[in-house]
Amino acid sequence: APSPTTAVPYMSVKCIDVRKNHHKTKWLMPWGPNHCKKLKDFDEAVSRQIEANDIVFAVHIPLPSKEMSPWFQFMLFIMQLDIAFKMDNDLKENAEITLDVSLAYRDDMFDDWEEIAHAIEIRKLKCTFGSPKTVESEGRHYDCDFLPFMEIGSVAHKYYLINIRLPVNDRKGINVGIGEIKDIRLVGIHQNGGFTKVWFAMKTFLTPSILIIMVWYWRRITLMTRAPVLLEKVIFALGISMTFINIPVEWFSIGFDWTWMLLFGDIRQGIFYAMLLSFWIIFCGEHMMDQNERNRLSGYWKQVGPIAVGSFCLFIFDMCERGVQLKNPFYSIWTTEVGTELAMAFIIVAGICLCLYFLFLCFMVFQVFRNISGKQSSLPAMSKARRLHYEGLIFRFKFLMLITLACAAMTVIFFIVSQVTEGHWKWGDITIQVNSAFFTGIYGMWNLYVFALMFLYAPSHKNYGDDQSNGDLGVNSGEELQLTTTITHVDGPTEVYKLARKEAQE
Repeated sequence: APSPTTAVPYMSVKCIDVRKNHHKTKWLMPWGPNHCKKLKDFDEAVSRQIEANDIVFAVHIPLPSKEMSPWFQFMLFIMQLDIAFKMDNDLKENAEITLDVSLAYRDDMFDDWEEIAHAIEIRKLKCTFGSPKTVESEGRHYDCDFLPFMEIGSVAHKYYLINIRLPVNDRKGINVGIGEIKDIRLVGIHQNGGFTKVWFAMKTFLTPSILIIMVWYWRRITLMTRAPVLLEKVIFALGISMTFINIPVEWFSIGFDWTWMLLFGDIRQGIFYAMLLSFWIIFCGEHMMDQNERNRLSGYWKQVGPIAVGSFCLFIFDMCERGVQLKNPFYSIWTTEVGTELAMAFIIVAGICLCLYFLFLCFMVFQVFRNISGKQSSLPAMSKARRLHYEGLIFRFKFLMLITLACAAMTVIFFIVSQVTEGHWKWGDITIQVNSAFFTGIYGMWNLYVFALMFLYAPSHKNYGDDQSNGDLGVNSGEELQLTTTITHVDGPTEVYKLARKEAQE
């Protein structure tokens, strides 16, 4: 697949708004048949006595002779200001710029523009000046950070138009002390159509695969005479959350203008993360042979509780950003000092917690391995058939545990990298190039992992005679109970356990 996103730079065109109150149309086009009257620079505006309030920065999306497509999924815009230094118009400390912004769309080059959103937004300017502020330095540009500008959760129309005004009001101190603004540049980021098609194809293919194995798995469990144990229930819940993230509702975003798809996608992923992290804790805990509290969810509240609290906090953070953007696409939590600090704190704390979680999981897996190694020391004393059975079982279990650790490590890396990638335009200086193989690979890994778990942990339907069950294999021995944990009586060995039978019988 091509890379997940594309960034397109746009330079705004300075239009003269000569309409005043007797205007015919409120939208100013930078080019095309009805383009606006343009200014080269602000020196021309001064010589022609055009006020700052009569200048509109216009940006048409996409560039000439191109069209936007619903396959692009979303649009994120970052603003960069070109501010020149002038002795008599210096940039103040902690200066704020007030933007009067409007967004419109149309699907034909000759239609009228329809308004999507209008807002008055304030952005803090964070700029540095490398040279000494003397007369000789006049005209040199400040080095300013990117400003978050706009985010839309769907690209349902072919053409978009942004009009930006910088209203000046000396009495109220609006747009005073912001330096001499020369130009406004925008960077538009959208998902690649080719990547979207590969992503949709994966989801469409994987949904029935997981659904079929889920039905098969639960049917196996209901055939048992005993009630399902905790581990079996948690594996099934993991399957449900995987199916929820798999279902390709994104196909509807091609035909409908569903701006909430980004938020919905975040919620789906959040539920899956929470379920996956909780599952790993319970999975390791249920295989610890010296653990007293078994087969009860209440025994894991200390580990699962913080995961639930963390997931809820991330959900609230997401609602504060993407939830508000459903009403006002120009809103960003990164625009205020408190918002930026909160957002950074959320992401940093989430990253630290995930790393600590991974270390804790490694510790649990180490304990499980140590317990199994203790059991291995008694293998030489067993008969050949029984020893082979145990060796097969232990090998498969260790393999599954190592796969679990690898899956956990990749998930933690994926979460942190995706957060940094999403935030790097807002932070300004950190850039990570994530290719599509990383996204599709992690997604495929989750599906394969859930598929393998259901396949290996489904109870066997085969009926063995009593001589085999109670003979040399020792199914009912305490040792066996401790190894497979999901056996409650003769009716219940797991598939992992059954896999070793053939070797044992031989």
